[in-house]
Amino acid sequence: MKKAIWLPFALLLLVASTTWAGNKNPKADEGIRFNSASWAEVLKKAKAENRLIFLDAYASWCGPCKMLQKNVFTQKEVGDYFNKKFINVKIDMERGEGPMLAQRYPLEAYPTLFFINGNGKVVKKAIGYMSPDELLNVAKSVTGKGL
Repeated sequence: MKKAIWLPFALLLLVASTTWAGNKNPKADEGIRFNSASWAEVLKKAKAENRLIFLDAYASWCGPCKMLQKNVFTQKEVGDYFNKKFINVKIDMERGEGPMLAQRYPLEAYPTLFFINGNGKVVKKAIGYMSPDELLNVAKSVTGKGL
């Protein structure tokens, strides 16, 4: 009799955990795709393809950085534009190559969003959280046109 009571409960837990795990962030695939190559490789690619680099300079403890990642970078319209126009890179400025890049590209606050050419020169810098529309407007001001 006890098995009959626990079986439906166990099945319910299994279904619920599978559903929650599978729906972590369904929009993530629609948003900006970030390149995980080294900075030197990203620069080389940007120069070869004559494209700008979009660098999200963040810190793991930064609340506005997490909000950008969750609410803005995952938006389809943002992803469509950035994936077509830029080589997108996200770097924790306190780990890995981050401290070296923080010396090259000084930060005033987190998040700092850089648009950098293939020679490593900053074309535009934006600081702080912004809405999807605000981020697209900044990006379009750098590229000079829409899609």
